[in-house]
Amino acid sequence: MTNTTFQNEHIIAFGGSARPTGEPNRQIVGGKGLGLQVMSKIGVDVPPGFTLTTPLCQVFAKENDLPAAIWENVRANVRRVEQDMGKKFGSKVNPLLFSCRSGAAISMPGMMDTVLNIGLNEEAVEGLAKATNNPRFAWDSYRRLLDMYGEVVLGIPHEDFEKRFDKIKADAGAVNDVDLDVSSLQKLCKEYKEVYTENGQEFPSDPFEQLKSCVKAVFGSWNSARAIKYREINKITGLIGTATNIQTMVFGNMGNDSGTGVAFSRNPSTGINELYGEYLINAQGEDVVAGIRTPEPISKMHAVLPDAYKKFVTNINKIERHFKDMQDVEFTVEKGKLWMLQCRSGKRTGQAAIKIAIDLEKDGICSPAESLLKVDPDHVRQLLHPHFPADALASDKYKKGVFAKGLPGGPGAAVGKLVFTPKEAEEENAKGEVVILVRETTSPEDVGGMWAAAGILTARGGMTSHAAVVARGWGKPCVCGCSDLDVSETQRTVTVKSTGELFKAGDTISINGSTGETIRGPIDMEVPSLGGDLGVIMDWADAQPGAMKVMANADSGPDAAQAAGHGAVGVGLCRTEHMFFAPERLPIVRRWIFNGGGLDKIKQFQRHDFHELFKAMDGKMVTIRLLDPPLHEFLPRPENVTEKLAEQLGFGKDVKAVVERINAMHEENPMLGLRGCRLGIIHPEFTEMQVEAIINACADQIDENPKANPRPRIMIPLIGSTAEYKNQALICKAMAERVIAERKVDVPYEIGTMIEVPRAALTSDQFAALVDEADGKPLCSFFSFGTNDLTQMAMGISRDDANEFIPRYLELGIFKEDPFQSIDEEGVGQLVRRSVADGLRVNPNLSLSVCGEHGGDPKSIRFFHDVGLAYVSCSPFRVPVARLAAGQAAVKHLMAKQEEEKKKQAAKTIAIQEQKGPAAMVVQ
Repeated sequence: MTNTTFQNEHIIAFGGSARPTGEPNRQIVGGKGLGLQVMSKIGVDVPPGFTLTTPLCQVFAKENDLPAAIWENVRANVRRVEQDMGKKFGSKVNPLLFSCRSGAAISMPGMMDTVLNIGLNEEAVEGLAKATNNPRFAWDSYRRLLDMYGEVVLGIPHEDFEKRFDKIKADAGAVNDVDLDVSSLQKLCKEYKEVYTENGQEFPSDPFEQLKSCVKAVFGSWNSARAIKYREINKITGLIGTATNIQTMVFGNMGNDSGTGVAFSRNPSTGINELYGEYLINAQGEDVVAGIRTPEPISKMHAVLPDAYKKFVTNINKIERHFKDMQDVEFTVEKGKLWMLQCRSGKRTGQAAIKIAIDLEKDGICSPAESLLKVDPDHVRQLLHPHFPADALASDKYKKGVFAKGLPGGPGAAVGKLVFTPKEAEEENAKGEVVILVRETTSPEDVGGMWAAAGILTARGGMTSHAAVVARGWGKPCVCGCSDLDVSETQRTVTVKSTGELFKAGDTISINGSTGETIRGPIDMEVPSLGGDLGVIMDWADAQPGAMKVMANADSGPDAAQAAGHGAVGVGLCRTEHMFFAPERLPIVRRWIFNGGGLDKIKQFQRHDFHELFKAMDGKMVTIRLLDPPLHEFLPRPENVTEKLAEQLGFGKDVKAVVERINAMHEENPMLGLRGCRLGIIHPEFTEMQVEAIINACADQIDENPKANPRPRIMIPLIGSTAEYKNQALICKAMAERVIAERKVDVPYEIGTMIEVPRAALTSDQFAALVDEADGKPLCSFFSFGTNDLTQMAMGISRDDANEFIPRYLELGIFKEDPFQSIDEEGVGQLVRRSVADGLRVNPNLSLSVCGEHGGDPKSIRFFHDVGLAYVSCSPFRVPVARLAAGQAAVKHLMAKQEEEKKKQAAKTIAIQEQKGPAAMVVQ
């Protein structure tokens, strides 16, 4: 690879005289770079510049520098922008200045570094003052560069600059930074230079040296602690790095005909189709998001900058229609001219995501399938999060309890104890405490504590402040800009300025992220139900061709009813052992374990519970797993055996005898011992009892309602060989047929197995081929993959002990994701893939599903769709998320097939053209 090729691939120009590069690759140019390329292409004015692509981030991480050829190409791109703008970089007369911003493929707001006004020095600032006839603007820009360069590039604490700034303002009697005159700003710049000296640093006057150092700082911020933490929290993996965007500076702080702002094409909190955002007159971009000044609503901009506002509305609508999604944009107005600085798909709450998706379809911008992809599974989780119900909002406790009001920064409601530092939030969360993190204002360094807190409360910052943007992205309740609060981190108190009311660390408060209200004490919360717009999204998901169906893991009638209410098409896993732990039932189970008695009583409560399941499911499939765990799970610990317990278990008061029996049943590795089908083989009477209870429960339902249609599926667990399965399946079939004959009912039962032992996955064709010699019918009608046990057996990891080392594995990059949360596609996933293929080859009618924790994980669901499963099963609460993910998996699968077909057609066309010769290709 030559230097020229390397440069052309890794530095891409935009704006001005730059030619559009076709369809930019988000992974290479980053989200910000892609937006700039697209805006240029569709005729939206962007300040010209260039993008150093993400592979250069990897080069920098390895070498701590970039190749000399890259720096030469940076200079060449600077010269191109100089020609476009008619200015010289760092000139003494009319200087061209640059911003240097990060931009990864996935938005990470505020997590990486930015430097503005690059190119100013003692001479250039005078040139800028003369060229603009605005000395105040020039020196204000210079002091911003000195501050940002010192902090971002050289690591000088921001507080060192802030102290000098506060003193200058105090001396000048200024309330805000805009109140400082030229002489005060000149003095401030001199003070900032002294900060450099005190920290053993020097500010470089060479503009290119400034630019070079800023590029390095931005690339370096990819591996900053806060960026790494943000990626961990949001499970952002597989990215190359960040791109770095060098862009011509346009200035919103040149007077009252200039300004800057951040806006969304639709309301990111509610989804309403209205412009939502803020702007500041005579300000630069960081002023809006940093909460230093209180911005104005974007709707008021038309009164002060009417032409720019009109153009802005046109631009943002054009950008939204191009990307087919709600947009988050930054803009600057310089001397009346509007410049768009960046665009990206806006982060939004769950409520907003649902409404935006539906409105995009209604407006003809997206199809239902396209709109479905605008909703993230996390958005559905958010909608199922708690909120304050109407009666609570109307109560005196709520109304009289409101002690302050800020801005509604993030969705939903939260109740918790006050903490004042991110560290404290993380520590208390680790103890199981629910906390509200209160800060003067948040910064990217706070993300760990923000994630750990149930809600966030800040005294400063607007609707586009760091706290609000991050909270909305997570779906976390947030009240920001609560200016009536005086927050003291050192004293760990919050004082309400208007009333003097004092709150201390540990006090419980409630926050309403939808209204901005803060309320003393705890307020009752509730979880919303499915319906309305969310119901429409669920219907779209279910209707996608080829979408997997979603069942639920449910062990009782109420669990099953909740699952059905969330749209589950059946029960994919009923763990019968969960029916044994009730206080009145456990002694009966223990007596059977010790002496074999009491099986009829166990059968009675099993029959009752199964009947409740069939009733709740009302004709939907109910998959019942026969007893799976080792028997020791039902026994007391030896040290807890008392005379009363011994008597209860039929041992008189002989504690010693009970302890001896418990010790005699001890297993060194019980999870691989006498459990699952092995229990049924050693104790066939238990298998018979469970099947008898299942079929009788079906018959009971039919007796109650002749139109009832119970559909039991009997699942045999922990099978490793066909001999084990056949033993248990024949017992199940014989008992089922006997009860059906006795009760004179028609119950369409099925018998299948849980694939959770690697050997079973590797011999799946043998299970699918099993038949009953007596009638020639298949003995195995379904596989359900128990991916929890399959993962721990295939990977040799105990899921009960994995938390001792998996977090460290994730930090080191040994695991990209926790394999117990998201399927290990390369290992465990291949066992599933092979099992599916082998089973279907023998029996095309085989029903295939998954019932492990992975059944509710969106990433795993996409994999299960691709390998050909028909169902996933998860906890009732996760059913809506799984339904969405299943629908999206079907859409993405179809899109991938269509894209592959396009590639084949293109290749076919090229081949035909090549056969016809060069002339035909020219005509084409």
